[in-house]
Amino acid sequence: MTIPAIGALTSALNTTPTSGITPTVSTGPTAPTASSPTSGSDFASMLSKGLDAVQSAQSNADNLAVQAATGDLTDVHAYTIAATQASLMTELATAIRTKGVDAFNQIMGMQA
Repeated sequence: MTIPAIGALTSALNTTPTSGITPTVSTGPTAPTASSPTSGSDFASMLSKGLDAVQSAQSNADNLAVQAATGDLTDVHAYTIAATQASLMTELATAIRTKGVDAFNQIMGMQA
């Protein structure tokens, strides 16, 4: 069994659609400024985009699974990568949901 070169793995990863997921680099926490009011619509749109990305990744993995089952898929690695990506994205979404529910319950338990 031979291990493919890193370049081959990188090109395989670049061929799978990420549907709007971009890495971000954080330089640390920043305080909100008085000139830019914060609104819940920004959070809602980011949450919506994240859930759409999870749905897209799952749909892509499902389509590749059907192609693999019918024998139409020439690169089985693409399915493996897409299925792993969809699984990780689903786990992340579940963890975020759990943390959100825990935070909500903690806030509701506070006494005024």
